[in-house]
Amino acid sequence: MASKAELACVYSSLILVDDDVAVTGEKISTILKAANVDVEPYWPGLFAKALEGVNVRDLITNIGSGVGAAPAAGGAPAAAAAAPAAEAAKEEKKKEEEPEESDDDMGFGLFD
Repeated sequence: MASKAELACVYSSLILVDDDVAVTGEKISTILKAANVDVEPYWPGLFAKALEGVNVRDLITNIGSGVGAAPAAGGAPAAAAAAPAAEAAKEEKKKEEEPEESDDDMGFGLFD
């Protein structure tokens, strides 16, 4: 469960992103002071560093897509391109499994 300080920093970061303002520790602290929320001084900087270089809007819009899944808008072309690669991978696995089936050639059986 998230603490009050974590939630306050998340919400203030979302406010900054929604207003198209860069997320910095100072700006998070300013919003928290305006909302009369007391947090440890390291929280705003920690969240600012964590969100540095992250496109939060894309993160929010693709939250249900999962890891490696294509976004809904361009899903069809990406899925069509991924299908031949998946088939090639299946063929490679089949080729690799064939040599393992040569256990019968050892000259003895389990019940001999």
